[in-house]
Amino acid sequence: MFLCSVSELLVCVQRCVVLDIEGTTTPISFVADVLFPYARANARAYLADTYRTRQTMDDVAFLVSQIDRDLADGVPGAVPVPPAPDEEAIDALVANVEAMIDADRKLPALKQLQGRVWRLGFDSGEIRGVVYDDVAEALARWHGTGVVRSYVYSSGSREAQRLIFGNTEAHGDLRRYLSAFFDTSVGGKRESRSYYEIWQTLGVDSPSQILFLTDVYQEATAARDAGFEVLISIRPGNAPLPDDHGFQTITSFAQISV
Repeated sequence: MFLCSVSELLVCVQRCVVLDIEGTTTPISFVADVLFPYARANARAYLADTYRTRQTMDDVAFLVSQIDRDLADGVPGAVPVPPAPDEEAIDALVANVEAMIDADRKLPALKQLQGRVWRLGFDSGEIRGVVYDDVAEALARWHGTGVVRSYVYSSGSREAQRLIFGNTEAHGDLRRYLSAFFDTSVGGKRESRSYYEIWQTLGVDSPSQILFLTDVYQEATAARDAGFEVLISIRPGNAPLPDDHGFQTITSFAQISV
């Protein structure tokens, strides 16, 4: 078991820690007030500058497949994307991207494109990742044990995850403490099967050897159903939890010990 002292909120981590980002390692305000607006403001320029590259053409095809499904399902804000000319196609793509961002949709195609745009901001220095001090300290401490491996599982693309942890404002590059990054290609974060897939990938004998930290009750429930140990992160700006949620909570990673 991970729990060593419930009364003191101490957790004994045996093998693996899997971390959510938004509301757990990183303030929700950073995602909502910095990353999302940057992607919204710069998507058009990015698409116009890179539209003929193979990477962007693949990203656009991925996005258009999602848009076609949205059109078939009557999703508000979805508009058809013409095959040509490029300017009209970009206008339609941007309209769809803006509608998706405004609705905070957790779509792999959107997250992939957002990650490409965010790279512009990180590369130029306009954006620096924000990670709580106690998170950076815990990652270093766990890594120093030589037996605890840390991972990230986020609805954001793996590229975006690497950018956030590789370019933090206060702690530099934290990727040296992280063994791998998971996104929703393994499945949705509110689906128990996704955590089963992560367990199979990590190679530990039992899912109970994995501790998952999140701020979202539905994610916590899905991970617990898959056999993970779970802690819910309480941070400023996080959504309230149900009164009878039944999970142990923490307000700082300093409350987790190995």
